[in-house]
Amino acid sequence: MKFSFWPNPAQKYEEVLELAKHVEQTGWDGFWYADHFMPNAPDTSTPWPEAWTTLTAIGATVPRIRVGTLVSGNTYRHPAVLAKMVATLDHITGGRAVLGLGSGWQENEHDHYGIPFYTTRERLDRLDEACQIIKSLYTNTKTDFDGHFYQLKDASLEPKPVQHPLPLLIGGGGEKRTLRITAEHANEWNVWGDVAILRQKMEVLDQHCADVGRDPKEIQRTAVALLFMSEDNAFLEQMRNAELQQPALIGTVEEIREIVEEYEAIGVDELIVPDFTLGEHRKKVETLDRFIKEVAGR
Repeated sequence: MKFSFWPNPAQKYEEVLELAKHVEQTGWDGFWYADHFMPNAPDTSTPWPEAWTTLTAIGATVPRIRVGTLVSGNTYRHPAVLAKMVATLDHITGGRAVLGLGSGWQENEHDHYGIPFYTTRERLDRLDEACQIIKSLYTNTKTDFDGHFYQLKDASLEPKPVQHPLPLLIGGGGEKRTLRITAEHANEWNVWGDVAILRQKMEVLDQHCADVGRDPKEIQRTAVALLFMSEDNAFLEQMRNAELQQPALIGTVEEIREIVEEYEAIGVDELIVPDFTLGEHRKKVETLDRFIKEVAGR
């Protein structure tokens, strides 16, 4: 099972780079970054670096670990332009890039930047076409595509990515469309979730794979959850009773280890740990080190 790190994008680049170097040196497998242009909050003045530029700088500086987005909104960039960007990153990193892609959900950045938000159905239809375009550009000498939303004529993409295929990761848990698009196009899939959520979503994904005639083992399954790891039982009880906005791993080191073993047992290939709940820098590094050594066994 792989273990990867996801820093809060509101941090300064220097801090993010330091964390990336640290997790690489201590045995983590990947580095993920949120592709948004601003916080999803009324106050959007928080510094918020652009994701693919940041990943390129990280990937060029930090060896070994994979780098990718959780996830790029398909509405932000034309899929052919995004495919070109990520193929270039794959060469810069020697074959360590992952193209994380979703339909797009954060409405405020669309409103502020004048990017059309479309309906949910339109965003998902666009994502479906985008996946077809990206896969074709990465595999074919020339691509012609006459879709409802995108049109390409005699389009080339050179050089091709180092990886064959460059992993296309779809993010999201929508059971009717998103998981269907995942079954049809993705190499990897990611969703926020605890063990129960992952088990349910994976059963739906497997059924979509059967419906489209694809081996479900071809799709790597990745999960993300907040981390509250402590030996303070009062704090842990407080977190268990809190109304958290996202699924979370809550417990002592031993309890977290048991939860992670459950993820692995149901077929999760990679667990991604965000630093959103880990406190200031020193405490954050201590928790990450305890996790990778005492939970992951690295």
